[in-house]
Amino acid sequence: QVQLVESGGGLVQAGGSLRLSCAASGGNFGVYAVAWFRQAPGKEREFVAGISPSGGSTWYADSVKGRFTISRENDKNSVYLQMNSLEAEDTAVYYCAARPRYVQSAHSYDYWGQGTQVTVSS
Repeated sequence: QVQLVESGGGLVQAGGSLRLSCAASGGNFGVYAVAWFRQAPGKEREFVAGISPSGGSTWYADSVKGRFTISRENDKNSVYLQMNSLEAEDTAVYYCAARPRYVQSAHSYDYWGQGTQVTVSS
């Protein structure tokens, strides 16, 4: 059983940056792929970025490609999402999720954090 806790959200002006962290406990974190999802009010949860267990492969939604970077430090049981050039459309609750193999579908993830709010003011 893996527990995930997100942190790093907040209020930022458009064009600014935030770094989200996802801290894991309770399992061998290095065997899990991790993805970030986000959900804005009235919208479905959407994929943002994913990373393989080793960190050697990463995937991004087209809407964030070139602006967001996902990374991980398995020795610290942590995954990060560096978000640059933030836009008002990035406003959402951001969640990290884990499963043994990377997939893009949120429905396939076994473990979820509680979410962290990101608000971008224009």
